Amino acid sequence: MKFITPGFLIGIVVIVCLIVLLCMGYVKAPPDMAYIISGIKKKSKIVIGKASIRIPFFERLDKLNLRLIPIDVKTSNAVPTADYININVDATVNVKISNEPDKLRLAAENFLNKNTEYIAGVAREVLEGNVREIVGKMKLEEMVSDRQKFATLVKENAEPDLAAMGLDIISFNVQNFVDGNEVIENLGIDNIVKIKKAAAIARAESERDIKVAQASADKESNDAAVAAQTEIAKKQNELAIKKSELQMEADTKKAMADAAYEIQKEEQRKTIEITTANADIAKQEREIELKQKEVAVKEQALEAEIKKQAEADKYAAQQRADAALYQRQKDAEAKQFEAQREAEARKAQAEADRFSKEQEAAGIRAVGEAEASAIQAKGLAEAEAMEKKAEAYAKYNKAAVAEMMIKVLPDVAGKIAEPLGQIDKITIIGGAGGENGVEQVAGNVPVVMAKLFESMKEATGIDLADIVNADSYDAQVNRNINVTGLDDINLVVKSPENNGKQ
Repeated sequence: MKFITPGFLIGIVVIVCLIVLLCMGYVKAPPDMAYIISGIKKKSKIVIGKASIRIPFFERLDKLNLRLIPIDVKTSNAVPTADYININVDATVNVKISNEPDKLRLAAENFLNKNTEYIAGVAREVLEGNVREIVGKMKLEEMVSDRQKFATLVKENAEPDLAAMGLDIISFNVQNFVDGNEVIENLGIDNIVKIKKAAAIARAESERDIKVAQASADKESNDAAVAAQTEIAKKQNELAIKKSELQMEADTKKAMADAAYEIQKEEQRKTIEITTANADIAKQEREIELKQKEVAVKEQALEAEIKKQAEADKYAAQQRADAALYQRQKDAEAKQFEAQREAEARKAQAEADRFSKEQEAAGIRAVGEAEASAIQAKGLAEAEAMEKKAEAYAKYNKAAVAEMMIKVLPDVAGKIAEPLGQIDKITIIGGAGGENGVEQVAGNVPVVMAKLFESMKEATGIDLADIVNADSYDAQVNRNINVTGLDDINLVVKSPENNGKQ
């Protein structure tokens, strides 16, 4: 198994870091935006419409908008022209930051991180100054008549100033020239009068030329009309003669055609009559033949229908008989099948009942045998236990009996005191023989115990009081106590006088 060395891990970390840095430094500039990367080199890098890499943390990225910036240039007050007429100029200009690297760097120095309103304000002031300069160099009539020249002069004059800021003029259009003395309007009136005069002269000359041309045209038209009418008359005469010749030829051909038509018509009539008579005869013969065939067809149809009906009735009767026979067979088979299934079911039920009874009998027998075995075992066990208990009781001496009776004494005392525990509340008034009532109630339990000991002594010959007192301090220290009534045991208690001798 090959182990990865620390150098290999360092190499992987370095490669991953480089990839992350490249991803962080990857930039892609749109065509209408200039990305300026600066920081390491003295000369900044410009990216337009392509991708590039900047080094994170060492180079910074700034953006310049290359879109058009529309500017409305108006002179703030009246400007005198070369012929000393005060006017106001209204123009619309479109400028933008230049794409040229040198101008773009100048624009970055002047307008980096500035909005378009700021750039438009700076360019507006420059353009307004150049408009004023060009207005002062041109006469009013020249400016009004040739606005394109005025715009070109302003544009040429303002381009160096804007280029120094990194801006280009895309378009310059003059909207209007306004003066407060109606000079431009008067120039218009003079031009209007001149135009109207020239138009009237041109109109008169045109009307004269029209009339001369109309007269000449009428003469030529009249001559052409006479010549045309003469030619028309000649053509009409030729046409009438030609029509007469054609009519005569047509009448002749029509007469010949009519005669031939009548002859042909008579022949066709005869042919039609003969053909019609032949057709009638053939028709009658055909009708007779058709009637004969119709009768034969009806006879055949009637015969076929009767035969077909008889065959159909026969087939239907046969089918009904077959169906009835088939139905009876199926009913018989079904009844037989049902009887077989019912017999099989009864047989299966009988077998099931027999098996169930056999199982039930076997279960009862098994239960009886088990219960008999259990009873027998229980009886044997109880007999054996009673026998063992009898043997044990036979082996008991009085000391053992006394021990057993001593063990049950706490239970006996508890049962004797139990009625006192059931008393919720007791009221004691005085006492018999000058004794306290409470002492009499509390002393009831020892009295009952003493009477119990006397009864047991009379019944068994065992004195429980002596046995209990044999374990007292006085019996153990001062004297030896012989418990009477015990044949097999003589209890000897140590005392200081006997030095532990029995």
